[in-house]
Amino acid sequence: MKTYSVEHSNYLKKNKREKLLIIIIQSIIFISFIILWEVLSKYKIINTFLYSSPSRIISTISSLFLSNQLLPHIGITTLEILISFIISTILGIIISTILWYFKRLSKIIDPYLTVLNSLPKVALGPLIIIWFGANIKSILFMSLLISLFVTIINIYQGFISVPENYIILAKSFHTSKIQIFRKVIFPYNRENILSTIKVNLSMNFIGVIMGELLVSKKGLGYLIMYGSQVFNLDLVITSIILLCLFSYLTYLLIQKIK
Repeated sequence: MKTYSVEHSNYLKKNKREKLLIIIIQSIIFISFIILWEVLSKYKIINTFLYSSPSRIISTISSLFLSNQLLPHIGITTLEILISFIISTILGIIISTILWYFKRLSKIIDPYLTVLNSLPKVALGPLIIIWFGANIKSILFMSLLISLFVTIINIYQGFISVPENYIILAKSFHTSKIQIFRKVIFPYNRENILSTIKVNLSMNFIGVIMGELLVSKKGLGYLIMYGSQVFNLDLVITSIILLCLFSYLTYLLIQKIK
């Protein structure tokens, strides 16, 4: 059984109280927003046709669930995000490692990465549909276009930002470049990689929804597009709320990775 000093115990208690306080404040803000939204809609202060209401959103979710549409739409979006997230993360780390290892290659590729990252991906939508067809391939490619370059740039910048003293010290032990990467570069960038993964996840959300808006016949992006076409704004806002909830749950999951 672990024992702590009085100072350490007090610090842990203070830290725990701080986390609890933050959660309570976050919950109060969220609940207050929901209550205010429902009150404003109930007393016709806001137009429920345009802004919906919490009760109408719950009714829409219930209707989608009872008609067996909710889970399939959530499932396909989840699958697309998961696939694109895994591919972009793995490719991002591999390509960043290659660029770090081959300095000349990184200098050659750098302007192309910058241009491709700044390119408005929506503009490529029609071409992507022609190249891959109106299917999941187009959605995944759109997501990769949006997330991959951000991942590469962030991770690579972390690799080259390792203090030179660490590398010089490692070289003094006659270590190879691969050993320097394994023992110095990668461990030093652990926090940076985790932060990049969080950013990458949000980019994959954006990419998948953009792809679904263009070509999908299933998924939350499709529900947003369909709802806007038939002026069912309850469906649109419900889909957005579900996306926010899903994004928050995946964020909490990544937060657990230490």
